Amino acid sequence: MPGKPGAPDRLGAPDSTAVRVALWRALHVEVDAPPHVLEDTIGLRLAAPEEGWRQRGDMHPEGTRMFRASIVARARFIEDLVAEQSQRGVDQYVLLGAGLDTFVQRRSELASRLRVFEVDQPGTQAWKRQRLVELGYGVPEWLKLVPVDFEAGDRWSHKLVAAGFDTTRPAVVTSTGVSMYLTREAIMALLGEVAALATGSTFAMSFLLPLEMAEPAVRPGMEMAAKGARASGTPFISFFLPAEIMAMAREAGFRDARHVSAADLVERYFKNRPDGLRPPFNSEELLIATT
Repeated sequence: MPGKPGAPDRLGAPDSTAVRVALWRALHVEVDAPPHVLEDTIGLRLAAPEEGWRQRGDMHPEGTRMFRASIVARARFIEDLVAEQSQRGVDQYVLLGAGLDTFVQRRSELASRLRVFEVDQPGTQAWKRQRLVELGYGVPEWLKLVPVDFEAGDRWSHKLVAAGFDTTRPAVVTSTGVSMYLTREAIMALLGEVAALATGSTFAMSFLLPLEMAEPAVRPGMEMAAKGARASGTPFISFFLPAEIMAMAREAGFRDARHVSAADLVERYFKNRPDGLRPPFNSEELLIATT
């Protein structure tokens, strides 16, 4: 059984955005009415935040409810996609920028039938490995924590192969909460690398629509997030219209590309909720592309 969590580690803790995502996922279970879109409190245990984290301004139950809904909706959609592709025989799952993702720990019956590759910065991977051991989950042989030093010029695809990824077999590859920090050129390079994978592979990537398109209820929060990202040295630099990002995917070599909107996610996961919980429209949405 998992043990008692300790304090986050000395090896290089994950960035604040990854921790915030984990805490919002836990907050969804704590403050939103069932049925929960995603049941994840393990990320909270991994992060082991300081006491009083629920009183932080970025954890306000009302002020963050739409963002919370967006986070759990995209995660649930991707995990449903992985389950669907697994039934079709796809047995490799790659998470680019995995952060504190807990798919392997929460859905071990499905995950154990796959080879799961979590890609992130070396410090984050070392930290996560230690936390998984401390909590009693460990790192099963079918989970590969793949450290990639992007600043040093590491190619994630090369590191994947070194970790046992089979380039002759299809995979599901995901990248969420990352594209807004990348240049258009870097995104095209990423799309090109994934499009070159085996036929039958699927890529799921979240992207931000232009801030002025966000619905009024969340626009101030989005602008504040953008301001905070800029102040921390990691500004939001890429925004796309759905047609634009789909055209880029096709140009990169994908056979097919489609847009999964917030409205699609509402229809799938939030329909008829008495509390009105839903992700914001025209904010962060999903590209799904296939090789």
